[in-house]
Amino acid sequence: MFDQVKDKYASLGVDVEKALEAMTSTPISLHCWQGDDVGGFEGGDGTLGSGLAVTGNYPGKARSIDELRQDLEQALSLLPGSHRLNLHAMYGDFGGKSVDRDAIEPAHFQSWIDWCRQQGLGMDFNPSCFSHPNADAGFTLSSPDQGIRDFWIAHCRASRQIGAVIGEQLGSPCVTNIWVPDGMKDLPADRLGFRQRLEASLDAVLEEKLSPAHNIDAVESKLFGIGSESFVVGSHEFYMGYAFKNQTALCLDAGHFHPTESIADKISSVLMFVPELLLHVSRGVRWDSDHVVLFDDATQAIMQELVRCDALPRTHIGLDFFDASINRIAAWAIGTRAAQKCLLLALLEPREKLRQAELEGDYTSRLLLLETAKALPWSVVWEEFCRRNNVPGELALADSIRQYERTVLAGRA
Repeated sequence: MFDQVKDKYASLGVDVEKALEAMTSTPISLHCWQGDDVGGFEGGDGTLGSGLAVTGNYPGKARSIDELRQDLEQALSLLPGSHRLNLHAMYGDFGGKSVDRDAIEPAHFQSWIDWCRQQGLGMDFNPSCFSHPNADAGFTLSSPDQGIRDFWIAHCRASRQIGAVIGEQLGSPCVTNIWVPDGMKDLPADRLGFRQRLEASLDAVLEEKLSPAHNIDAVESKLFGIGSESFVVGSHEFYMGYAFKNQTALCLDAGHFHPTESIADKISSVLMFVPELLLHVSRGVRWDSDHVVLFDDATQAIMQELVRCDALPRTHIGLDFFDASINRIAAWAIGTRAAQKCLLLALLEPREKLRQAELEGDYTSRLLLLETAKALPWSVVWEEFCRRNNVPGELALADSIRQYERTVLAGRA
């Protein structure tokens, strides 16, 4: 059947084998925080703050670094292709010691680097500018308090240094992404002042030049959040301008915009002016930004735009969702595979014929081709991709997840 499907696609000028090669060479950065509900390993009570919340209490949450790595290994065993780990600073291996965030060092993440090397993974990193006493007032890098700003500047500087060590040791650039929750529940009197302080703090963070072969800086915006419904300092316009001006990567999080707003249309514009793009593939539902990714129109549109713009070499694809109401390994597997399926569907589009029809003004053929592509048996190609990577196909996925739940997760009190 797969050979027959290849022939069908070939009749439209689509090379299926080339699409599968692109799938293999396009890693997805798997976010660690799905596995323990954004708890981290700093030794606190695990209570989230700074407008973040995780709902649900499904049994089997990872309670230690060893359990989180065990769960990540299980999730990775269900995913075809190549992948990366996306780690937040609060997940350091601190050996039971209290290490404040302005004092983190590469040594606190060496065991993660070693684990990634063993697993054949690249690694990305994030400063954790939330769920900390110095973020309780709602502001970090834009705080009116100079001492608070200095603390978070030191934390973000340390995070960049850690990112550079990660990239150097693993031989693959680490994307170090800065997101801060700064904002207000009600209307501010001085928006400009907060944004000027944020710009100055970011300038201080990025002052030291690091090799892009080891570390890639990215900045991330948000529309609003819990407790910052009326004003977010780091808006899309702010970070878009900052990334353009300073030539950092720009992170577009699919859950950080208006519920009816797609980031797909932004991709081609942004890529004209920044060197690289970071995507956080997520799913916004009303005022919540981090539901498990689905094989839906919004995600398909994002991947289509990346492929149509020939932007995969300049784009870093990561995930950002957390759901504690369902099996956490299932959430990783379902969400990552959904993103991958959307990417595969985009790679199987008859792009050259579509472009030619559009250039010739033949919009009838363009529409026909788009609809024809939707009806082709792309799922056969997906199953072949899973088979070649020795991971479960769609019908076998549930059994693999349930077996791990019975043998491992059920034993965690």
